[in-house]
Amino acid sequence: MIPLQEGSKHIYATLRVAPLGDDAVVMTFGDTISREVASRVRSVADAILAEGIRGVVDVVPAYTTIAVYFDPVHTSRDELTTLLAALCGRAVTIDALGEAAGRVVEIPVRYDGPDLNEVAEQTGVSVNDVIERHAAPTYYAYMLGFVPGFAYLGDLDPSLVLPRRSTPRQRVPAGSVAIAGAQTAVYPLVTPGGWHIIGSTALAMFDVNRHPPALIRAGDNVRFVPGRD
Repeated sequence: MIPLQEGSKHIYATLRVAPLGDDAVVMTFGDTISREVASRVRSVADAILAEGIRGVVDVVPAYTTIAVYFDPVHTSRDELTTLLAALCGRAVTIDALGEAAGRVVEIPVRYDGPDLNEVAEQTGVSVNDVIERHAAPTYYAYMLGFVPGFAYLGDLDPSLVLPRRSTPRQRVPAGSVAIAGAQTAVYPLVTPGGWHIIGSTALAMFDVNRHPPALIRAGDNVRFVPGRD
């Protein structure tokens, strides 16, 4: 662990920093995926980017970690670790403020997915219940990964939680709205995929001609609106 300012010890009590190869460190904020941990990750990642630390070349946040890549010519691992400790002491987290954060992004959905009936059968609820329970929550964008613009959104209604498909599809159309585990997502590009497809949207999740290209950013709140596309 790294030393923190006294007022922040309760917020970052589980923070660990470890080497990641020769030119990076990984900051670990916890071992469980949750909005509380995600808020800490996002707050610190934003603070690192805003700080403009000399030698830092990339900042990659994930569910519970941040990888910070640096140029050894301009800084050392020890120097960077000290700077990150001080920065964490100043960062304000969403959970500390007790406030929701991020934009609200609405995604129009036509619930017409090829797996919709199967999801209803496997979960023991009606098709209408699947639609209502999927559209009811305001989801949190934990992170982006897999392909550009693919946002991992949680948390899914517990009654809809299913493992991934036993046989992934070789081709999932762009705009497919899908669920797997406790999360939901929209496929931004045509890719292989093993999630259960329950709907579709005409909204472009990733567009190289848009700034920024990804419609959803980590930390956003996302709502699915049925019957519109």
